[in-house]
Amino acid sequence: MIPARYAASRFPAKLMQDLSGKPVILRTYEATVRTNLFDEVYVVTDSTVIFDVIVQAGGKAIMSIEEHECGSDRIAEAVAEMNVDIIVNVQGDEPFTDQESLASVLRVFENDTNKEIDLASLMVKITDKDEIANPNTVKVIVDHRNFALYFSRSPIPYPRAKEKIITYYKHKGVYAFRKSALMAFKRLPMLVLEEAEKIEAIRYLEYGKKIKMVETTVSGIEIDTPEDLKRAQEAWG
Repeated sequence: MIPARYAASRFPAKLMQDLSGKPVILRTYEATVRTNLFDEVYVVTDSTVIFDVIVQAGGKAIMSIEEHECGSDRIAEAVAEMNVDIIVNVQGDEPFTDQESLASVLRVFENDTNKEIDLASLMVKITDKDEIANPNTVKVIVDHRNFALYFSRSPIPYPRAKEKIITYYKHKGVYAFRKSALMAFKRLPMLVLEEAEKIEAIRYLEYGKKIKMVETTVSGIEIDTPEDLKRAQEAWG
């Protein structure tokens, strides 16, 4: 499932921006389909513009019925009547989505014999100081088993012990959910931490859900700003 909202506070209509001859959202959809990992791939959107561009290209799209604050809510509505166990959320602004990374989050559930994991997601090591400080880059810290402890737009952890070498991880916008966890999310009200950070993954943590983080070396380019789009265009060639 690829949630795709037309409006965006930092970069309006970013999903419809041109990326080497096709809109960003179509590039993301095609990259996800090419992984050959899924029974079905859908774009879930509030926009007839986005809906039409996917369908006209031969893809599958679902129009949202309700208004939604976040991608998880949008997907939960779309899959409510579907007979599925695992749902993967790929962000619409991730045209460089790759097979290896998506396969790694799916393997989490294959190995979860006790079904203790509610979600799996991706993180990538970052070293650039500007990226670490950038509030558009969501950071994550994990425990010794790589379960998420917290997500933040601030640099976490804070390096008070200056002699210690700190590793920072960026949270990549890919989630794999058990359907039960996703449907529970839709029923749960937003709490203070999620509202403060504007990071939907925090809601799962605030309600005690377990998020297994998987490290990847594939960073890609998430298109949050016009500058990101320019970098993506240069990388696409």
